[in-house]
Amino acid sequence: MDYMELSCIEYARALSGKDPVPGGGSASALVGSIGMSLGQMVGSLTLGKKKYKHVEKEIEIFMERARDLKKRMMALAEEDTKVFEPLAAAYRMPKNTPEEIAEKERVMEIVLKDACDVPLEIMETCCEAIDLLKEFAHKGTETAISDAGVGVVFAKAALEASALNVFINTKAMKNKKLANAYNKEANMMLMVYKPKADYVYGMVENRLRY
Repeated sequence: MDYMELSCIEYARALSGKDPVPGGGSASALVGSIGMSLGQMVGSLTLGKKKYKHVEKEIEIFMERARDLKKRMMALAEEDTKVFEPLAAAYRMPKNTPEEIAEKERVMEIVLKDACDVPLEIMETCCEAIDLLKEFAHKGTETAISDAGVGVVFAKAALEASALNVFINTKAMKNKKLANAYNKEANMMLMVYKPKADYVYGMVENRLRY
C-alpha cells in the first residue's frame, strides 16, 4: 500500500492500529516533509514581491531544493514501511533449536541494517531541511516568518524521532562495531543540527516578540 496516497484521516487511522506499519519512522519522514512544505510556503509568499526582489533568484533556488527534499522525505516515509515489514517478520521467526536461533540471528542482522539505513537517510534530509529553513527565515517575507519557525520545529522533531528509530535497531544488533558506527553518525547529526534548529527557532521567536 502507498501510505502517502492516503488522506490525513486515513493515515492517522492506519497509524493508530495494530499493524506494525505505518509506524514512527514513516510518521517522522512525513512530519519532516510538512516542515519543508512550510519552507516552500514562505518562498511562495516571497516571490514576486518588490521588497524582496534582491533575493528572488536565491529564493527560487531554495524553492527548487525544498521541492527535492520534500519529494525525498515522502519517498522515505513509504520506504520505511517497506523495510520494517521484514524486520517484524524476523522478530517472529522461531528459535526453538540451535539451527533456528542461528538462522534468526543471521536474518536479523540483515534486516536491522536495512531498518537503520532509512531513518539515517531521513535524518540527513532533516539536516538539509534545517539549513534551508534557516535561509527562508532570514531571507523570506516577514509576514510568513512564523511559518519558517514552525517548519524548523517540525524538521527538528523529525530529526530527533528518526534518531530513536536508529537507536532501537542498533540496540538489537549483535554486530556492535556496525551498531556503534550507526550510532556515531546519528549522534553527530543530533549534535550539530539540534542547536542549529534551536537557533532558527529562537531567531524567529525574537523577531515576533520584540
